[in-house]
Amino acid sequence: MQALAELKEQIRQALPELDVVIGWQQGYDALHTSPLFIRSEEDLEKLVVNEFCVVNPASYLREMRGGKKVGLVLKGCDSRSVIQLVQEDLLKLEDLTIFGFGCNGVLNHAKLQARFGDIGYIKSIENSGASVTIEVDENKETVPFSELCADKCLTCSYPNTLQCTHFAGEESSKEAESEQDKALDEFEKLSMEERFSFWQDQMRRCIRCYACRNACPMCVCKDHCLANSRETKWLSEEVDVQNNFMFQLIHVMHLTGRCVECGECERACPMDIPIMLLRRKMAGVVRDVFAYNAGTNAEETPPLMCFKVEEPTIEERH
Repeated sequence: MQALAELKEQIRQALPELDVVIGWQQGYDALHTSPLFIRSEEDLEKLVVNEFCVVNPASYLREMRGGKKVGLVLKGCDSRSVIQLVQEDLLKLEDLTIFGFGCNGVLNHAKLQARFGDIGYIKSIENSGASVTIEVDENKETVPFSELCADKCLTCSYPNTLQCTHFAGEESSKEAESEQDKALDEFEKLSMEERFSFWQDQMRRCIRCYACRNACPMCVCKDHCLANSRETKWLSEEVDVQNNFMFQLIHVMHLTGRCVECGECERACPMDIPIMLLRRKMAGVVRDVFAYNAGTNAEETPPLMCFKVEEPTIEERH
């Protein structure tokens, strides 16, 4: 990435004033990255920014309260998480230094595995922007980027980091390939009976490991989650369709008007349950009813955290 050198220099200059900067470093092979906590210039040299930086660094912020000065390297979708937390007064913008860049999309590991099977160790991978060339064992194949990228990237309207302190390189000119969510549109064409049957099948596979909750940057009440509550006890410890469905529905309701559609919940799910269908549906309802996109303006008050006698988009008096 051309902006990487500029990004490193921006972080190097800001580092003396910060307790830590959270970004990404190379993982165990060419396909994976892992979180990087930069506290020195030696750590800074490990920083990478590419299409494999899938983890949302904002997920670590709930562990770093108490006046710490934190820097974050964020994609556009990641930055929406931080902005939403600021809107809810859970973070102070003055405690954060955000390093931004233009993102052209990230790759989806599940799609890679579906395409290449149990790929194991990746020898090399090259991304030209329009296509990805992957070398596995003795095989080398070039695939259109749109076939392997995360679904969220196909409809992303915020490829550049929002409200950042520093911006490296040129802004991404990537436009959403479609404003419609094809998967959600197809799902909503099903009858109510078919939808219910679909979710029953999905909830049978759920092992209630809470990876979706733990990976979500907006699940800030993890230590007081109703899933762990014994008084009042909302859920039993049994892993069955009813309790799994109850947990997921309460989870999505708690995220209504707050979910920034970063996709961390679905990415973290070990059972590959398409739980983003629920989140994207509720995010769409909030857009339609309140004309509000979560995490796009730190000065704005989320619609479910305020009261108006009449909403501009709901002409109930007429």
